[in-house]
Amino acid sequence: MIEIISRILPIIILLLVGKLLQKINLISQNTVVEIKKLVVNLALPALLFLSFLNMELQASYFWLVPVIFFFCVFLYIIGTVLHRWLKVKGEYFPFLITGFEYGMTGVSLFAAAYGLEHLGKFALVDLGQETFIWFVYMALLMRKRDGETHPLKLVKMFATSPVIIAIALGLALNFLGIPGKIDQIPFGSGLLNAVDLLGGLTIPLILIVIGYGIKLDRKEFIYSARVILIRLLITIPVALLLNRFVVGGLMGLGAGFKAGVFTLLILPPPFILTLFMNQDLEDEIHSINNTLTLYTIVTIIIFIIYYALNPTI
Repeated sequence: MIEIISRILPIIILLLVGKLLQKINLISQNTVVEIKKLVVNLALPALLFLSFLNMELQASYFWLVPVIFFFCVFLYIIGTVLHRWLKVKGEYFPFLITGFEYGMTGVSLFAAAYGLEHLGKFALVDLGQETFIWFVYMALLMRKRDGETHPLKLVKMFATSPVIIAIALGLALNFLGIPGKIDQIPFGSGLLNAVDLLGGLTIPLILIVIGYGIKLDRKEFIYSARVILIRLLITIPVALLLNRFVVGGLMGLGAGFKAGVFTLLILPPPFILTLFMNQDLEDEIHSINNTLTLYTIVTIIIFIIYYALNPTI
């Protein structure tokens, strides 16, 4: 119990630090936006690069890619059907039912609780979701906003994403056996230490940013609660079934991958949604932002419960 509390307490404290910074106006919203850019473009890619560089890879791990990809597609179809059936307000409801905020929420929770040495397993679980986000979610989102999709633009966004570049580079160097030859490369250890220091910024900065962004509008509670309830009633049972019969059964993977699957599937929708939707829909953007905030709080609570029940992987 002491070990569990020791792991969870820093998460709660950093979230409270972020909320305190918001309350006393020590930093502005513009500063938080710049911190997010630092995390997404430098710190998080550095962390993921090291995770894929140092982890032991097996071919069986990559079967998770199509499993998670098609589950995301399934969630979008469910969202589209429910949007019509329930006559939910807003145009972007289906986009709230699929996709998961891996970078700004999942990484910080998983790594803070289970340790950076296990982050690679979580990152492998996320690969299918990343593929879905860049080639399906973004295509549908841009078509919704612009009336058309530009395939070359999507490919360019994918290929120039710092996170994708970091993952690809880490995997490539891992396959080439570079980790075992670092000491033979001039300044190799020094370069990796620098990347390690940069990646170490990720978790505290993300948690502080999440805490800073906690602002809830009670008027939007019903809309937000419905989205959260719909998703979790689907994703939590699916996560448990996948872990029981696919991840731990057919694939024979261990507790680290099971924790990764569960963590991914309880995460809120992608935060990029409000960045790429029609900016004229101010009321809907407000509703979605409120939903993302409330969902993040719910995710943290569920994750803490899961970690308390599964403290080791």
